[in-house]
Amino acid sequence: MDHSSDIPRAVRLAVQRYQLLSPGITAIVAVSGGPDSLCLLHLLHALAPELDVRLHVAHLHHGLRGSEADADAAFVQETAAAWGLSCTVERADVASLAQQTRATLEEAARAARYAFLGRLAQQLGAPVVAVGHHADDQAETVLMHFLRGSGLAGLRGMQPASRFPLPDHQPPGFDLSLIRPLLFTPRSAILAYCSQHMLEPRFDRSNEDTTFFRNRLRHELLPLLEGYNPQIRRILGHTAAVLADDYELLAGEVQAAWSRVTLDAQAGRLLFDLAAWHTLPTALQRGLLREAIWRLRASLRNVSYNHVDNALWLLREGAAGDRMTLPAGLEAALGYDRFAIGEAGVELPLDELPQMEIQHFPLAVPGETRLAGWTMEAVLLDRAELPAGWQDNADRWLAWLDADRLGPKPFLRSRRPGEHFQPLGMAGRSKALAEFFTNVKVPAPARDRWPLLATTAGDIAWVCGLRVDQRAQVTAATQQIVQLRLRRPAAPGT
Repeated sequence: MDHSSDIPRAVRLAVQRYQLLSPGITAIVAVSGGPDSLCLLHLLHALAPELDVRLHVAHLHHGLRGSEADADAAFVQETAAAWGLSCTVERADVASLAQQTRATLEEAARAARYAFLGRLAQQLGAPVVAVGHHADDQAETVLMHFLRGSGLAGLRGMQPASRFPLPDHQPPGFDLSLIRPLLFTPRSAILAYCSQHMLEPRFDRSNEDTTFFRNRLRHELLPLLEGYNPQIRRILGHTAAVLADDYELLAGEVQAAWSRVTLDAQAGRLLFDLAAWHTLPTALQRGLLREAIWRLRASLRNVSYNHVDNALWLLREGAAGDRMTLPAGLEAALGYDRFAIGEAGVELPLDELPQMEIQHFPLAVPGETRLAGWTMEAVLLDRAELPAGWQDNADRWLAWLDADRLGPKPFLRSRRPGEHFQPLGMAGRSKALAEFFTNVKVPAPARDRWPLLATTAGDIAWVCGLRVDQRAQVTAATQQIVQLRLRRPAAPGT
């Protein structure tokens, strides 16, 4: 059945339904010279007066296929001129680009093509780039993402309108969309349309080369799957449409959660509230990680399952100071109450850590002692007043110490060169404080000002928030206890 006559109506409906084109704008149409892009250009040229849009034809010569590619470029220029349309043709050395970036020819060609189209859009002030992706391309895309591994973002396939994949450092305020008016049109209808309107497109023989992954899907796998279900292309398209709706719902929840979890956003670093993060379901945690990576690396196409899953593990099971490599030179750093995602080597701000402003500070027992925004609360207890389960305490900022061991004048101080202490749990063995700080991943800039609770004699009794000295622990012989709680200041934005 010939559905070519339905295409103008389908394109008009797609433009209206998805608001692909606004009156008065310039739209760039990417034209390779093949059936899909030629059909798209012909359709938009016919609809342009009705839609009140200006068209500009764009063609990138990839520097491949020799005289055939030269002929493609000449064909596009001649067609644009015959139809009274402005046209820009540019040449790229895709083979060299692939070698330099260690990418496949497919990846390098795509990168060069979008760089050209984005640059041209900026030059012309065009807010829209139209491409000829169609329903068969959608089926291939969904299948390709499934085979490579993807979440909803990939399995929903391409969208009628999406954010243009601009480089990370795009001009401020420049908003460019990539539109696909033919996304719901099968290729058979496009070929019939070209025939009906006596269009004579160019055919790129590299599209038959099955050494390219997408071509293998097109010419080998999809025909095989059609043996199981002749409607597989249509079904993949419908699946993508359903998952796109699911993704839209999840994306809305991610954006709502973003404002609850994000503490600070700077160039090259995002800071998050760890406690708020832990309240979120896993689906939102995954979505937030992907959103964070996208905000820092807008041009990155694929974020692997392993990267996201490893980061999830870090945030659930890791300890303060742990780090995790993310794609494209990014890194996640875990703190006590916050975590950061940013450029490799990203550090958490030190205001989440207790720091000494002076080297020696008497501790009020009982009472409160303030240091750099933090507060140390000291309460005297009899042994009978110890709370149930105190030995299993999981609060790093809470400790119980032997009052006699502390003596009458305990104080807070910073570290001394070369000093040691006896960390609880090491059977009385001594350990260098510098080595301990390294092992528990205290950031190097925070170590010289980290508060240590010292006995009247000056020995370490508690490396605050990290470890009690074994000699200061509460034992069966302890009669009076000092309960210490270090309270941190409110986090930014709370």
